[in-house]
Amino acid sequence: MARVIAIHNAKGGVGKTTTAVNLAAYLAIMGRRVLLVDFDPQANASSALGADPMKTERSVYHGIIGAAEPHHIVKTSALHNLHLFPAAPHLAGALVELVSVPQRESFLRKFIHRVRHQYHYILIDLPPSLSLLTVNGLVAADEVLIPVQAEYYSLEGIGQLLHTVKLIRDNLKHPITVLGALITMYDKRVKFSREVAWNLRKNFPYKVFDVEIPRSVALAEAPSFSKPVALYRPDSTGALAYQRLAHEILAGERAAVPAPAHASSNFGNFHAVA
Repeated sequence: MARVIAIHNAKGGVGKTTTAVNLAAYLAIMGRRVLLVDFDPQANASSALGADPMKTERSVYHGIIGAAEPHHIVKTSALHNLHLFPAAPHLAGALVELVSVPQRESFLRKFIHRVRHQYHYILIDLPPSLSLLTVNGLVAADEVLIPVQAEYYSLEGIGQLLHTVKLIRDNLKHPITVLGALITMYDKRVKFSREVAWNLRKNFPYKVFDVEIPRSVALAEAPSFSKPVALYRPDSTGALAYQRLAHEILAGERAAVPAPAHASSNFGNFHAVA
């Protein structure tokens, strides 16, 4: 039975899709069967794995509304163990179509449940907004991984997401957990980047992954070649960082799940004394 992980931050441009694509690729390289669900109407994860959103006849949208079977939607990738449920711009229509439908928060969960037994990991790339699509993705997931760019406004996005997670637990009775925060676009030469990382590690109430994803030209270039960085530049610093992230997550399969924590009162305070 697959471990389902949503990848989300309410702020855009934090490396969310880059993380989804490259973590999925390395988990597949390490022998796990992986399904990447692109649940963002921008469909960047789909194009990063070689799908053309403008030519996609059947997407995850058709799956959640019952217009297509999973085997008619799933696409293969250049990696043997990595499959894709692609997105397309028409996914945005679900925001309007589902708004008055009963149990509208559970459509993606029900669809994924039909293939969950076929994979070790299912990763869901969510849009950078708090919408019905986002809620569907979080309700479909067991855990959420939060990419955090090493800058102040990305921390604000975390606060919004943690509030949403609490609402989903309390109001929808779905026991989603926080897998952890991942520091992205990190530059150790920049003082503020180091301060954000320090603040997050000191005050974030859940796990912060040991690896920090650096700014990397290879990570920025790989999507234009429709490849994960593991196939484009496996020797680059960005590729090696995502390889370490995959190792951390696999190691966590054997670790005990910590009890829920509460944020420090200093979370986001860059003037606190170390």
